[in-house]
Amino acid sequence: MKPRAFVTFAGFILLIAGIFSPLISPLGLIKWSLFDLNRVFAIVVLVIAIIGLAGTLIKNNQLAKITAWISLALVVLVYIAAVMKVKTTFSFIPFPKLSQTLSGFIHYRWGWYLLFFGPILALLGSVNRKSIHPSNK
Repeated sequence: MKPRAFVTFAGFILLIAGIFSPLISPLGLIKWSLFDLNRVFAIVVLVIAIIGLAGTLIKNNQLAKITAWISLALVVLVYIAAVMKVKTTFSFIPFPKLSQTLSGFIHYRWGWYLLFFGPILALLGSVNRKSIHPSNK
């Protein structure tokens, strides 16, 4: 396996690990992964990561690049959704200061690093770099 293909492979493995790692910890009591937050969305991201792994293993760089872009877009989308959900979790409380204080007890965990670093690493490994020197024909 070429080093660039290995980087892409490692990126998709990190994405899969990020799906199962803790992302949000409400009130410090429990830790939720992407499957706990939204099971259908987690399955979609998992299928995209598996397709990217398959594209890397069969040496289809175009498929790996497309799935890396799609997975990065999905991770950004789920991060935006999580931030919006955390900010509006306690919006039913009529006191804004108390609502903000309670929202502050919801913590983001280390799984977000894996979710973002995985697709970026897969993208860096699948990008075609042009040669500086033109080939002699």
